[in-house]
Amino acid sequence: MPAYSPEPERTGGRRQGILAAAFLILALASSYLPEGAQQGISWSLRATLLKPVLATQEHLVAAELRSRKVEALQARLDSVTAILATQSALGDENRTLRALLGLSARIGPSFRPASVLRPGTPGSESMFLVDLGSQDGVAEGAPVVDPYGLVGVIREVRAHTSVGMDWAHPDFRASAMLADGTGFGLVEDRRGAFREEDRMVLNGMPYHEAVPDGTLVLTSGLGGVFPRGIPIGRIDGVAETKGGWLKSYWLRPMVQPGAVTHVLVAVGKPVLDVSRAWPLDSVRTREESLRREHARADSLRAITDTVRRLRALVEQLRRDVGGPEAGGG
Repeated sequence: MPAYSPEPERTGGRRQGILAAAFLILALASSYLPEGAQQGISWSLRATLLKPVLATQEHLVAAELRSRKVEALQARLDSVTAILATQSALGDENRTLRALLGLSARIGPSFRPASVLRPGTPGSESMFLVDLGSQDGVAEGAPVVDPYGLVGVIREVRAHTSVGMDWAHPDFRASAMLADGTGFGLVEDRRGAFREEDRMVLNGMPYHEAVPDGTLVLTSGLGGVFPRGIPIGRIDGVAETKGGWLKSYWLRPMVQPGAVTHVLVAVGKPVLDVSRAWPLDSVRTREESLRREHARADSLRAITDTVRRLRALVEQLRRDVGGPEAGGG
């Protein structure tokens, strides 16, 4: 068995101590040198031994500055995004309010403006609240409309608020007709496997009459609940046929209840006909109106760019024409 031998002494620590002492002596000695000599030594060290260290330090400082600039730019971008999102929501609300104001002027004082609030509780997905009640002249069965068409009907009335149901409610019914008055039926909700799959359907149409897709369907005024002429939806294909004598059609609703925030509610004496409030040539869904607004905005931007380019071209032509004249003078 080999004899135990102690570990060899390590000289790394001693060398580091000697090196540190040497640097300390050089630092003390350089402090007594003339100022010119000290600067020469300083510049020599910067150009040789300290050059990698200084380059690394400059790189780190530059990286930190870039990081701060990126953070500042990100903060500005977030602020601009928030402002644009707010302005977009405000612009959408302003368009709705302007359209509602125009509808109010056309439909007359028999309808009053109100704000819509969704309860948000389970089982109340097709119900909404309006901030008008019996003291404002609202009664049960009062129709609720917005600039695009029929929203629903009031079911319960309190002193200052009322509860309504929209077309997606299982109990919703509305007597309807084609815009040209050639066919009559009953509009109701057709439940799907999920609430998102609920669809509006027009029942009771004559079997022998083919109604083309896109045909506008209005309230007929029959039954005494809804006045005549409120847009409900557009034909969107055949739903089913019954016994060779009746047809049902799917409807693409004019109003998506979840997007409704401001409405008009009927008050006082019922009105029989409001068809003049929705001229047939201007009836559109909210999505169609938004697409038209965006298309109009894109057209205005394109016209603005064209005018700007024409102005720049005219200025360039003026300079080209005026240049030789100025030189000849």
